[in-house]
Amino acid sequence: MRTRVRAGDPNVFAELFDLYARTVYNHAFRLTADWSVAEDVMSATFMEAWRLRGKVAPEGGSLRPWLLGIATNLARNHCRSNRRYRAAAAALAAAGPSIAQVPDHAEEVAGQVDDRRRIAAALTAMSSLRRTEREVLVLCLWEGLEYADAAEALGIPLGTVRSRLSRARTKLRKLADAELVADRREPARRSRQIHGDRATAVRSAQEGIR
Repeated sequence: MRTRVRAGDPNVFAELFDLYARTVYNHAFRLTADWSVAEDVMSATFMEAWRLRGKVAPEGGSLRPWLLGIATNLARNHCRSNRRYRAAAAALAAAGPSIAQVPDHAEEVAGQVDDRRRIAAALTAMSSLRRTEREVLVLCLWEGLEYADAAEALGIPLGTVRSRLSRARTKLRKLADAELVADRREPARRSRQIHGDRATAVRSAQEGIR
């Protein structure tokens, strides 16, 4: 496949699209928190791959890390700062957990995420990570790349991948847990409002004691 890519065989790029379009699309969403932007990034990734076809190493394994590296670079242009990512993640969380359901194997993040509410919490928590930490975390945990493949995709040393991933995992776990705790507390506050007459009666009794 690498030989055909380097030769510019149009058919092999159609095969690449069929094999990896969904993966690239999901990867772009995890980096941008925006489905429409993810679609743009996915399309641009395969166009950029065509332009860069001559730079593909003649020997090696799957071209998936190469495509994810291109998608990561393109996503940076749409999400230069955490502020933009944070706004998109907040809007996603506000839309409801079901909107945050990511196809494929997104449930693996933050300690085997097994429900939509945890995915929404993880996405919200990711908005507090640095962009560089988020990129390594998405590639290694969500996409399951080996450290060496992630280092190649990002163009950084292997040791940097390890240190960034360690920091990102620790931060994400703490932030996601905090989001879930806050989410669990919300129904209790609503319940107290619903039983407003009882709360008023308690306050009145307390005032009478004074």
